[in-house]
Amino acid sequence: MSRAKSGRPTTGTHGGRHLTRRLCQLYAGLALYGASSALLVRSGLGLEPWNVLHQGIAERTGMSIGVVSIFVGAAVLLLWIPLRQRPGLGTVSNVFVVGLAMDGTLALVPDAHALGIRIPLLVAGIVLNGVATGLYIAAKFGPGPRDGLMTGLNERTGRSIRLMRTLVEVAVVVTGFVLGGTVGVGTVLYALCIGPLAQFFLRFFAVPASTAGRVVASGEPSEQAILRR
Repeated sequence: MSRAKSGRPTTGTHGGRHLTRRLCQLYAGLALYGASSALLVRSGLGLEPWNVLHQGIAERTGMSIGVVSIFVGAAVLLLWIPLRQRPGLGTVSNVFVVGLAMDGTLALVPDAHALGIRIPLLVAGIVLNGVATGLYIAAKFGPGPRDGLMTGLNERTGRSIRLMRTLVEVAVVVTGFVLGGTVGVGTVLYALCIGPLAQFFLRFFAVPASTAGRVVASGEPSEQAILRR
């Protein structure tokens, strides 16, 4: 290991450690995001907005919700082209890792029927989703495709991120519900809780700015998109 005369690691070694930390945060966060979404599915008490749509499409097509998530994420990413958004490693990874983790968790966690089990699944899903959001966004490898859509619309229209997110997510929930997606108390609870949870865990898992480095499509727009819900 390369060290300076003082005996401390050189900047390159220090930077390498933080890059490793950021990569671990990114993929741990994305995997946990998919797993937490699966817990919400198993609770049967309501899903986050985009998964209402994913579940509705899955009901109509016979595909798994994770596979639908991948296809929808890829389609949303194509919308970045006219919006002139640039994806980062986290953006592309988000498309695949979340869907795979969701299907993997659904294969391991059985259906729950008793309310005494479904409520803890709902609470755990929401809290873990907040943890996951803080992990992968604080890694600063780029926003997820859906968050980038919000910020892209914000930049192109001049409207607030809050308004763009609200309009898009209302349309997504309504479409998903019509297709057969689950809307319930969990959907409302998620909407109320995810902002404060994400804000807390973004700060908790924050990587020092001096070591975060410069990346394509930094995590800052995604932080705005979540904290201004």
